Amino acid sequence: MRNVARTSLVDAAIDELRREIARGVWPVGTKIPSESQLAQTLGMSRLSVREAVRVLAHAGLLHTRQGDGTYVTATDESKVALRRRLDTAAAMDIIDVRRGLDLVAARLAAGRRTEEDLTAMRETLARRDAAGRAGDLDGFADADVEFHVRVADAAHNALLADLYRSMSDALRDSIRPQEQAELDLDGSHDDLLRAIEDADVTRAVAVSVAILDQQERHL
Repeated sequence: MRNVARTSLVDAAIDELRREIARGVWPVGTKIPSESQLAQTLGMSRLSVREAVRVLAHAGLLHTRQGDGTYVTATDESKVALRRRLDTAAAMDIIDVRRGLDLVAARLAAGRRTEEDLTAMRETLARRDAAGRAGDLDGFADADVEFHVRVADAAHNALLADLYRSMSDALRDSIRPQEQAELDLDGSHDDLLRAIEDADVTRAVAVSVAILDQQERHL
């Protein structure tokens, strides 16, 4: 059996800070305690705390503002890593990934949706349509992505919903090139909602394919 090395003070500080962030003790956007306060609370040197903060800042969980303090920017390193990867992904690659996620979400949502899910989708689609009629591109894109997130929620698969939310910003960016064309409101999203309302799995999947094919043509 090998000797087990003692966890370094820096590693211990990283674990403690990561745990507090994950628990929501310091929500995203809030400032964490100062180095001296953290050092006193953790019973270690400010140098160890400073290095732990540096590591978590590099991971994307924290951001230090010179002369102001350190703020929480995210709660999950895996989501940060995914976001960074999506930022460099080609639009067509994102569409390809969406094709897999959307088809699974539509199929499951048609079989599992609740009345609460349907209400949320209707309200989001109404905002999307209103933004489209008003020519509000940003509002339209936000509501478009939220509608698809609502479909993923209606699948009642926590992992699928988390993946979709992690991709939400990239999904929004992926529809920017064709937003003007989408403002014509072709009715495909209404068709998807009706298929899910009717619990028609085959039609829900077919409409999802058609939506993505249209977005691919506009790229």
